[in-house]
Amino acid sequence: MLINEVSKETGLTKKAIEYYSGQGLLEPTVLENGYREFSEKDIEQLRKISVLRKLGISTNEIKAVLKDETGYSLRKLSVQKELSLQREQAKKTILNKLSSGISYSEINSELKAIEDSATITEKLLEAFPGYYGRFICLHFARFLNEPITTDKQKSAYEKIISFLDNVPLFTLPEDLQDYLMESTKHMGTEQIAEMIETTKKSVENPDDFLEHNKEMLEQYLAIKQSDEYKSSPVYQIQSLLKEFNRTSGYYDIFIPALKELSYSYAEYYKQLEIANEKLSALYPDIAQLEKQS
Repeated sequence: MLINEVSKETGLTKKAIEYYSGQGLLEPTVLENGYREFSEKDIEQLRKISVLRKLGISTNEIKAVLKDETGYSLRKLSVQKELSLQREQAKKTILNKLSSGISYSEINSELKAIEDSATITEKLLEAFPGYYGRFICLHFARFLNEPITTDKQKSAYEKIISFLDNVPLFTLPEDLQDYLMESTKHMGTEQIAEMIETTKKSVENPDDFLEHNKEMLEQYLAIKQSDEYKSSPVYQIQSLLKEFNRTSGYYDIFIPALKELSYSYAEYYKQLEIANEKLSALYPDIAQLEKQS
């Protein structure tokens, strides 16, 4: 199919099709007369490109999406959009404060915090690929919108950046990677946010959570102790993840630095420890809530 026909078929201008070809997003066959012939695969690629461009995805990002058969690139872009929305909401809050009379000097520190948080959260996403990265990134984003005002916070920020720049990637055996991607491919930011909110409620009011979820916790404990669970892919992934966190410096470097950087996370961490103590008192054999929660 020649470019005029492709233009009618896809609704794209000839200039757009030429541009995407020049960017290496499709590879039409060049005929002896110099004309380019587009295959059905090229046309399908153009339809995908058109959709992604309408969603505000850049050409370079589209390249990654088209090459990626796992869907990870699209999930990563979804998280980045979510983080962008969070930052825009934070900026809207700052504008409201300005309109109510707060001084520009006070607002400037909050604005700087938004910029810093974008750097941290995006580096988190890069450092921890796949579902783990999405969960960690979204979870900690709410603790990273505080202004950096002290030398201690600045030092903590630098420790976090250094850790993220040097930490090895968390990798799994191929069979576990396939399992993880398949079991989480339909899990978006809303589902992750819901998981986080459940954990948050259990930490902020552990007595109420334990009182109203006793049956669920007992079922959970029974599953965790079963031989079937201990031979499952989920158990293998969790074991590898715990070992990775233990050896990567996650508990020794990242978590302490985050507590120094973010007052709200430091308070949350205290609540987490209290909740774990109460949980362990009632269920001595139950696994403690993960420290990344």
